[in-house]
Amino acid sequence: MCKDRPLIDKIIQQIHGFLSFILNFDLVNKPLIQIDYISISFMTYLFFRNTAIVLAILLILIIGGINFYVIRSTSGQLYSDLNAIPKNKVGLLLGTAKFQDKARKLINAYYQNRIDATVALYMAGKIDYIIVSGDNSPYYDEPKLMKADLIARGIPEKKIIMDNSGFRTLDSILRARDIYGQDHLTIISQTFHNQRAVFIANYKNIKAVAFNAADGNSFWDAILREKFARVKMVKDLIFNTQAKHYGDRVEIP
Repeated sequence: MCKDRPLIDKIIQQIHGFLSFILNFDLVNKPLIQIDYISISFMTYLFFRNTAIVLAILLILIIGGINFYVIRSTSGQLYSDLNAIPKNKVGLLLGTAKFQDKARKLINAYYQNRIDATVALYMAGKIDYIIVSGDNSPYYDEPKLMKADLIARGIPEKKIIMDNSGFRTLDSILRARDIYGQDHLTIISQTFHNQRAVFIANYKNIKAVAFNAADGNSFWDAILREKFARVKMVKDLIFNTQAKHYGDRVEIP
C-alpha cells in the first residue's frame, strides 16, 4: 500500500470541498470519479448564469455612472426660472411628435409644454430668434407643426427658422453650430432631455443654457428611454458621429 495514500485522500477531499463551494454542488465525501456525474449542461448553466449577472451589474454601473455625470456636469446650465435664465440671440426648440394619439387629436404634453416654454422665453425677451429643429418624416413634420403653433401664439414668422434635418438631438446641436452659425444657444425641452442636449453642446464647444419646459406624462421617455439614449450619446461623442445631413450655411440676422 502506498504510504502517501492518506495525504492523497486528504488532497482529494480538499479538492472536493473547493469544487462544492464554487459549483454549489455536493461533492464532499464522494469518490473523485463521481465528478463525472456533474452534468455538462448544469456547468454550462452556471457559467452563463454567472456571466449574465456580471454583465448586468456592469451595465447598471455604466448607465448609472453616465447618468450621474451628465446630471452633475450640466446642473448649472439648466433653468426653470424665466427671470434667472440669461439671454441668448437664438433659442433651439427640440422637436417631438405633436400628437400622442393623432386619431383622437390628443396633444402630446411634451410637445405642448415645449411650445409654451418657447413662447414664454420669446415674450420675456430672453431669445430673439427660434430654430425649430426636428424630423420632417412623411408621417409628421415636426418643424412645420412647431412653426405654425408658434405663429399662432404671436411669434412673427420671420423670427422662426426651420431645421428639417434635426433627426436626433446630436444632429440638432451640430446643425445649430455648423449650418446656422451659433456658438451660443438657449436649448428648449424637458429637463431630462436638456441635460443630454447641454452635455452634447459642451462637448462640441457651444456655450449653451437650457430652459426646462414642464414634463409630460410618459415614464418610458423620462426614466427608461433617456438613460439608454445617454449611453448612445457617449458612444457617438467618442466616435465623433456627425449629423446625417449638412448643407449650405444659413445666416441668422
